[in-house]
Amino acid sequence: MLNEAEIAMVGREVKTRTGAVITREMAGAVEIKLTPLSRREGFGTVHELISAARIRPDGALWNAVADHLAQSDTRFFRDRAIFENLRNDILPTALLRRGHERVRIWSAGCSTGQEPYSIAMIVEDMRAEGKNPAIELVATDASERLLDKARSGLYTQFEVQRGLPIRKLIAHFEKAGDLWRISDRLRASVRFEAINLMKHPGALGQFDIIMLAHVLPSFDLAMRAEVATRVIDALAPGGALILGAGETLPEGCVDVTITNGIVTREKNARAAA
Repeated sequence: MLNEAEIAMVGREVKTRTGAVITREMAGAVEIKLTPLSRREGFGTVHELISAARIRPDGALWNAVADHLAQSDTRFFRDRAIFENLRNDILPTALLRRGHERVRIWSAGCSTGQEPYSIAMIVEDMRAEGKNPAIELVATDASERLLDKARSGLYTQFEVQRGLPIRKLIAHFEKAGDLWRISDRLRASVRFEAINLMKHPGALGQFDIIMLAHVLPSFDLAMRAEVATRVIDALAPGGALILGAGETLPEGCVDVTITNGIVTREKNARAAA
């Protein structure tokens, strides 16, 4: 198992790059996650990988370590009540407010893509009902490794069984060997981009709906406030930011109200810089 100095070093480098918190209690899990990386890079152990990362000046190994420790615990339609609220209330309200303009949705910290594809399925189902919602769906994560999987649209049997109703599996997926591939139409409906939430996402513009579920807890308290403030800056006045079940905003977030995990930006809030 990694010793205290090694886990402290990993924690420091990961926090610098992604803001994620690594604790001593996570030493065993960290070593398991980094073992494939150490083998790929030609090292016999994770200890050797960390020793090499310490002395290499370009930081590439530390970047790879941070990428392999990126949060990836996600599933289709996680927190089902939230997606029902999105389908029945939040999205129709945004469409009504925008009229003929497109509604912009951002899945922040999208990991391997199950969340944005769940949203895309909701939109596709609305179209099947004869509606024609104008939607732009953007999904971001700091990890290129996770984004590559999301873009592929390929999932294991275990992954599709986690939260995905059988009727949606039949309607939106096809078998690809031992895996399941989401339809080309749904893959094309999501734009995946590499965005680190430690930086301001100003280039993305503003969004009517932002999903930030199960993302903030991976940061420490100070970074949670910074990330939440940056994300709120990307929320259009009158828009809705959706947190995970039981989550709330950290102290210091202004010009917003929160009800049942849904954060609404006040309509007279200042525009993002």
